[in-house]
Amino acid sequence: MLQPKRTKFRKQFKGRIHGLAKGGSDINFGQWALKAIEPDRINARQIEAARRAMTRHMKRQGRVWIRIFPDVPVTAKPIEVRMGKGKGSIDRWVAKVKPGRIMFEIDGVDEVTAKEALRLAAMKMSVKTRIITREDW
Repeated sequence: MLQPKRTKFRKQFKGRIHGLAKGGSDINFGQWALKAIEPDRINARQIEAARRAMTRHMKRQGRVWIRIFPDVPVTAKPIEVRMGKGKGSIDRWVAKVKPGRIMFEIDGVDEVTAKEALRLAAMKMSVKTRIITREDW
């Protein structure tokens, strides 16, 4: 699963996800892409599940680009532990996704296969998405 090799600080504040994607909103590599429509945090497990679903459906033909990276640590305290005693340890890594962000790109397969692969990937995501093509620009 994806996670940073090292970070400047171990833990982060939660923060808010507001506004539209500033960058990463254009198709740069592939022919088809999966674009986020609403803001949310995408788990590293969700990214890996989407990648597996796409590559399995494409039968390892073509190419997949992952345009998001989970670099935000999310902490959690163990189950049935009382409040206080500091912040919990790192539980998972997430990527903050804003509306308009391209999450995955595909190339090297026909349109039907690409759209079905992106549909399967979209089912693994916790955000509403849209499948777009390079011709949409």
